[in-house]
Amino acid sequence: MTGSAEQLPPLRTALDPRGPWDPVREDLTTSGSALVYCTLGGWAGQLAEPSRFRPVLGRDWLRYQSLSHPRAQERFLASRLLLRQAAAAAIETGPELVDLAYQPGGRPYVRGCDQIDISLSHTEEVVVVGVTRRGRIGVDVELADRRMAGTGSERQGFTRYELDRVDREDCSLRNDTLVRLWTLKEAYSKALGQGLRFRFTEFGFALDGGEARLVQPGGEAVRGGSAWTFGTFSLERRYVVSVAVHDAGFGDSVDLSVGTALDEGLLDTLLRTSQRF
Repeated sequence: MTGSAEQLPPLRTALDPRGPWDPVREDLTTSGSALVYCTLGGWAGQLAEPSRFRPVLGRDWLRYQSLSHPRAQERFLASRLLLRQAAAAAIETGPELVDLAYQPGGRPYVRGCDQIDISLSHTEEVVVVGVTRRGRIGVDVELADRRMAGTGSERQGFTRYELDRVDREDCSLRNDTLVRLWTLKEAYSKALGQGLRFRFTEFGFALDGGEARLVQPGGEAVRGGSAWTFGTFSLERRYVVSVAVHDAGFGDSVDLSVGTALDEGLLDTLLRTSQRF
């Protein structure tokens, strides 16, 4: 049985790049993790003067300048500001002192600070960031009305077990359920990190009301699943946000490698598939 979604912190909004960040720090203290989002529209006034954030962006400033489309620049600026602020809240420092770096697959991490893990997702107007001190975290945000039912995504993105369960539901809820499953899969794969890529048909989720359990393709339980907590949030009635948190436990040495975060049998299956659809 996976950890209860009730163990997850609330999804908080950052009204301004300057915060307030105290609620995020409180969530990190009480649950070990924090989830925060911003909207490009809500930050528009602040983002209109990008040069003032150059000291905070650090090396990302050059990447920001290389983007030619104004909307892409705005989204990049907002996402990196939110990411650095959330990481700064976790390690109790200023955002300009957060040394943000990227793994080969593009996954962000804080250089020299293995005690925390961060994740970033964005779509259209929304940017979502997750940070944890517990082990690994992954977040994903999608449009709630993204069309998946009756498309090739059903065959390519879900297991037979998942589709059989969806078939037994009210058909009017089919697309909503598929979007939820998809975001959970994205969040889980992001939490694993390390540039790992695998087919979404090689693992699945069993949805029981508000709870989600990681399962094998045939619906069998995953060993060691109690270390994982999954949750899904409805955001502004337009977006779906899912989060996956792996609790590595506490001690003198915490191993956050993919090998220790996955069920051994499931890991072997996933690693045999080098390309995602």
